[in-house]
Order: sequence, then C-alpha cells, then structure tokens
Amino acid sequence: MDGNGRWAQERGLPRFSGHKAGVETVRSVVEECVKLNIGVLTLFAFSSENWRRPAKEVSLLMDLFMLALNREVKRLKRNNVRLRIIGDHSGFPAKLQAKILEAEEMTVTCTGLVLQIAANYGGRWDLTQAARNIARQAANGQLVPEAITEDMLSGQLTTAGLPDPDLFIRTGGEQRLSNFLLWQSAYAELYMTDVLWPDFNPDVFKQALLNFSGRQRRFGRTTEQVKASAGVQEND
Repeated sequence: MDGNGRWAQERGLPRFSGHKAGVETVRSVVEECVKLNIGVLTLFAFSSENWRRPAKEVSLLMDLFMLALNREVKRLKRNNVRLRIIGDHSGFPAKLQAKILEAEEMTVTCTGLVLQIAANYGGRWDLTQAARNIARQAANGQLVPEAITEDMLSGQLTTAGLPDPDLFIRTGGEQRLSNFLLWQSAYAELYMTDVLWPDFNPDVFKQALLNFSGRQRRFGRTTEQVKASAGVQEND
C-alpha cells in the first residue's frame, strides 16, 4: 500500500495525514472484496524494515494501528470478516500486542473474507521462522531431512492454511516485491500501478481485477495444455 507519504506531501500535508487517508482506503477496498466474494485479502501495513523510519513517524503509525483496531474490528465482525495479523508481534508494545489478540479472537468465528494485515512482517523473516520450526522438529527426532517438502514448509509460514495469492498489487509506482510474501507469491500475477494508495478507489481496484482476468495462468504448462484442460477447442 505505497504512496501515503507522497500523497500527503503533494498536498502540503504532514506524511502522517497520508497514513490516515490510507486507512480510509483500506476500508473501501475491504468492502469491495466483500461485495465481490473475494476469499482472502492480505495488506502489507508495516514491514520489518519500516522500523528504520523516523522514530516519530513509527510512533504515530503504532498509534494509528491501535486506533484502527479499536474502531474497525466490530465493523469487520458485523460483515463476517475474519481478521488475522501476520508478522512478528513481539516487536510491538505490549498494549498493541494485547489488542491484536483481542481483535483476532473477536472475529475468529467469521466465515467470510479473511483479512490479513502484515505488520512487522518480512518475507525473509517468514521463511526463517518456518525453517527454525522445522529444524526444531528435526533436532527433536520428529522428522528426517528427506521428509521435508514444500507443503511442510508452507505449513510453517504465517499464512498456513490459506491459498497462495493469485494477484499481487503494488501501488505508488514501485516495481519490486519489497520482501512481501516471497514464497507465497511464486506464481502470483503482478500488477503495478502509479496510483498512490489513498487514491486507490474501487474503480482502480476493478481495473486491476479486469487486467488479472485477461491473463492466462499456465503454471509451467503450454498454452495448448491450458486450453485443453479448460475444455477450449480451436476452430479449424
């Protein structure tokens, strides 16, 4: 969700104003996903590298995170949205950690959209903690290295139990993954837009979905194989 700071600066506002505007965009995108029956939405809210930002900005972001949880979790529950916060919770203040657990527990029985917020998250961290978990099992004699599979590793990631993402959207004009869902996005379709996150409205979102719907996903197969599996016949 890139571009909050630039959006604010273009308007002569402090960067934090852009982050507040970005929260409103989150709400509209979540509502759109519910309308479209999208199963999982994962938003990269705060990376493990974002701690390098100015201390004041980081502190304000933590306050905004707490405020958003307090304000939005009841709305999510009413709309049958399950909230999951993925990332290293231990890096957050104790009060915020408690609020995260409370928010997740409030929506744990919801069966609609799964909304994942990646906070203090990094794809390399996710892979590292998964490797550590598997290593512990091996050290305890619970498994042998030959038994380690891709599915086993996937099951140790913070996104365990959910499908890999189909579509990876990045706003703000950047053209890189920036350490987000590295393993999970191996076959995700990438969509990069210059639109800054506060301006990422439902119409822009639908443009991304329309672009995605026109792509052929082969997963290593040929075009002919994909058409054959879909029952598409070529005219002579």
